[in-house]
Amino acid sequence: MSGDTAVGAPPTRRDAEATKASILRATRKLLARRPRADITLKEIAERVGVSPPLILKYFGSKDGLFSHVVSFEADAPALFDAPLEDLGRHLVRHVLLSQTQQDADPILRIAFAPLHGPHGDELRANFRTQITERLADRLPGPDPHLRAELAVATLLGLGVMYGIARAPHVRATPIDELANRYGPLIQGQLTP
Repeated sequence: MSGDTAVGAPPTRRDAEATKASILRATRKLLARRPRADITLKEIAERVGVSPPLILKYFGSKDGLFSHVVSFEADAPALFDAPLEDLGRHLVRHVLLSQTQQDADPILRIAFAPLHGPHGDELRANFRTQITERLADRLPGPDPHLRAELAVATLLGLGVMYGIARAPHVRATPIDELANRYGPLIQGQLTP
């Protein structure tokens, strides 16, 4: 047998992780367009090609699923995985590559927080602690929290133009060129 899962056999760990990632991606896409209350497990399941009970198996409940979706904890390690002196360029590349290659959105979902009422408050709180405060903790010098927020704001602006506004000139430019041109703007807040 070639490594494929036999018919009727339980999914492998890798298959389960891929399915969980697909469920999270589909939920994030729906959440970017509509309030949480209007999204059903059935709708998410249909988009992914699984059953609603499988979603419950993986996440426990609809609330459990949405707790994962409004968290940035899983995104932060890869987002900040670069030495401080090259972090601005890395942040640009990571956000744009995530959008193009993985159809994922490591931080842009914060832009949709106002759509989600009290759940938007949870999203904002998670963003603050898991992204901006984590970045601020890495920054030496004065005003690290302000500089972290300004760096992330600059990154979000590019992410919005690339992923939401789909600016044609930005999208036509190779990602490495964008990182080389835009990374220094972010780096200026990280290592002034």
